[in-house]
Amino acid sequence: MALHYRTCGFVIKKKDNGEADRVFTIFSQDFGKIKVIGKAIRKIASKLKGGIDIFYLSEIEFIQGKAYKTLTDAIVLKKFKNIGENLIRLKVFHKIAESFDLLRTEEKDEELWNLLNGTLKKLEKDSLSTEEYLLIYYYFLWNLFFILGYKPELFHCVICQKKLNPSNLYFSSDEGGAICNLCLNKAENIIKINSDLVKILRLISEKDWQTIIKLKIQSFSLKLLKEVSEDYYFHLFSVHSLKDDF
Repeated sequence: MALHYRTCGFVIKKKDNGEADRVFTIFSQDFGKIKVIGKAIRKIASKLKGGIDIFYLSEIEFIQGKAYKTLTDAIVLKKFKNIGENLIRLKVFHKIAESFDLLRTEEKDEELWNLLNGTLKKLEKDSLSTEEYLLIYYYFLWNLFFILGYKPELFHCVICQKKLNPSNLYFSSDEGGAICNLCLNKAENIIKINSDLVKILRLISEKDWQTIIKLKIQSFSLKLLKEVSEDYYFHLFSVHSLKDDF
């Protein structure tokens, strides 16, 4: 007899499969990131479709088969409906969902659960500026890096270990952090950064959201944050991620 498992989870991705099935990527409270398949869920008569969808926090039940998990019940607990009604919020949500590709195994992680829960609540809020919504994403992304154990060096040169000079700062994803002017020739694929970016990343590492949201960040520093974040993400993705099962 198949065992039934029950948990709560945030639906972060969905993909149609076959004629009427749908595969959901869910970050669950008890099992971490999982994929479950809703059999015939795209049919009008499906009893499951009302309880699970993108932007939902749902209570789900599934059975574990040899190849995949099959959804047997779904009850919606919360709909983050505001996220889908605003283009920038929608874009940030999909970027957050994409970042979960870094997770390779099904493993409960309370810290990541709380981070995602808090992030979606922030993203759901009205009357935030485009810059503030983007900061929500970068705050999530870098804390995800830290939780997964990929915290870059932000206080000393990652190569020579000397204290950083605020006027001559560089970043190398390959080396794993900031680099001083004297070590430029010892690293590849470096990005010239500034002290503002280092300050932002340090505040994020300290989980100081209230200070970050009050910062007046120059557009140039925001572009640097985007460039370094993307470079570090793709470096980690190329080294540590696995392909989807479906």
